[in-house]
Amino acid sequence: MFQPSLSKGGIRIGEDVWLGAGVIVLDGVTIGKGSVVGAGSVITGPLPEYSFARGARQLKIQDRRNP
Repeated sequence: MFQPSLSKGGIRIGEDVWLGAGVIVLDGVTIGKGSVVGAGSVITGPLPEYSFARGARQLKIQDRRNP
């Protein structure tokens, strides 16, 4: 209640992005176009376009265009 409310620019989500169940996206994060985020993941930093991210502790990022 006594903590100041600070914003880091809001959350930006690109077109054709899929977010799994229970995903947490922190303030100030940008998720690029065509990205997929696995269920239960915590997104703390920006994701480039067409990336695949998963994991709660260690974020693993792969490019969806090159399997």
